[in-house]
Amino acid sequence: MVIKAVFFDLFETLISEYENGKRKALRSTHFVEQLGIESKVFDKEWNERQEKRMDGTYSDFPSVLREIFTCLGHEVSIEIINAIHMERVKSKSIPFSRLDDEIVDMLEQIKALGIKICLISNCAFEEVSAWESCKLAKYFDDVIFSYAVKMAKPNSEIYQLACKRMDVSPSESLFVGDGGSNELQGAAQVGMVPYHATWFIPPFKSEKITDFPKLIKPSELLTLLRA
Repeated sequence: MVIKAVFFDLFETLISEYENGKRKALRSTHFVEQLGIESKVFDKEWNERQEKRMDGTYSDFPSVLREIFTCLGHEVSIEIINAIHMERVKSKSIPFSRLDDEIVDMLEQIKALGIKICLISNCAFEEVSAWESCKLAKYFDDVIFSYAVKMAKPNSEIYQLACKRMDVSPSESLFVGDGGSNELQGAAQVGMVPYHATWFIPPFKSEKITDFPKLIKPSELLTLLRA
């Protein structure tokens, strides 16, 4: 099998929101208790909107906030919503500025092998606003952001779209991700070869996904590609 393209997940695969077991920035929803809303109540509403936040149904983060606050019967000013939005953008940009050298080296060497690199990320716009200025962006031939293409992993169509844009078949492709959103299963179902990237994941969590070969270090992917 000749591999012509590697498709990567983004969060907890190429960048991580955690360092030494702790978040690099406060959760963007930590503000709710200051507004008199129980965090678990807000989180329930937030999680129920996960799919629509990822597939671009909502135009932006403020529109999600407005809907949740209305649903919970809270009046929140535009100024507060805008302040929360800016805080989220700032917190989501932090992982893009603290890159792992092994990740950067891996991408450089994949490019040197003449293999195409593409990103497939489930995300909302504000979560990846720092992508273009990130050092990783220059290594990618294309990026597929779920909110922009109106579909999200593990929908088979998002993988098929990515392969089409890279001009490769799924059988010529690897998909590398931390396993969130059933992304590895989705990749396998369209004929890609999935690998479970565990370098940012604590062992007790990575062991939960056992159906796919694991990569403990980025260098292990390079070994596979060179073979």
